[in-house]
Amino acid sequence: MKEQYSIGIDVGGTNTDIGLVNEKGTIVARTNFSTAEHNDINVYMDTIAEKVRSLLVNNNITNIEGIGIGAPNGNYYTGCIDNAPNLHFGGNIKVKKLLESRLGVPVVLSNDANAAAYGEFIYGGGRGMKHFLMVTVGTGVGSGFVVDGKLIHGHGGAAGELGHSILIPDGRQCSCGRKGCLEAYTSARGICRTCWELRNEMPEYNGVLANVDKDELTSQMIGEAANNGDALALKTFELTGHWLGLACANAVTFSSPEAIFLMGGPLKAGDVFVGPLKKSFDEHLLNIYKGTVEIRLSELKANDVAILGAAALLKNK
Repeated sequence: MKEQYSIGIDVGGTNTDIGLVNEKGTIVARTNFSTAEHNDINVYMDTIAEKVRSLLVNNNITNIEGIGIGAPNGNYYTGCIDNAPNLHFGGNIKVKKLLESRLGVPVVLSNDANAAAYGEFIYGGGRGMKHFLMVTVGTGVGSGFVVDGKLIHGHGGAAGELGHSILIPDGRQCSCGRKGCLEAYTSARGICRTCWELRNEMPEYNGVLANVDKDELTSQMIGEAANNGDALALKTFELTGHWLGLACANAVTFSSPEAIFLMGGPLKAGDVFVGPLKKSFDEHLLNIYKGTVEIRLSELKANDVAILGAAALLKNK
């Protein structure tokens, strides 16, 4: 039987990454272009179509299963990106319709965290599992729930927004317009804000982050400092881990997963972040779930997960 291929597309605010994926979950070819330079949705869709055609021609592929797209605010049911704040072409974008008309193959769309979850299910550590939760930590905090072997989309197509559950009532302002969301505390930006607030509470602190300007501070910088024993950075991740562990423990009560997979840049800090997270998770987990849920890091390569996850969406039928 002839090998089957699909296309995975990751729509980001800065770049759009496109990959040709075989049925084993290997990205055999890839390309990318700048999302940020596109203000016209039709020109943007023309560019995607052109890049896809080039990938197929250059690899002698004449037939594909379809195209999976992971995008911010992507709606599985409508096939639209709904008012994504980090895309220049705002509003309700009919991605599925626009791309199918250009390429004549099935197109499936979902949000980027859902795509990551299904990529883990098909190609990563979630293989063989029917119940797990994926939590993505980056510029924001996303999540995807797999229950009974199916990715959960919910009534309106927007299920699984753990990052916008309220962690602290009337807390920090979140980009969604509400206050106190988990994302405002445990995203990369939230980690930087926590570090800055703690620094102001530690006038005696003279570590490596003491002279870093607020606008220059990054979660990677804090992670490196924590792994070198910096007291401020360690306290930052202790708090962040506590908050995210609490949120994960609460999430278990909704779907009783076998595992919670974590992925994203800040998690590269390693045990200084994951250690406090697991401790908080164990402390806050309801007794009936103790010993049944494992906290694990994603088994997919960071550079591949977005494309593989998008391609995997075609198998969520």
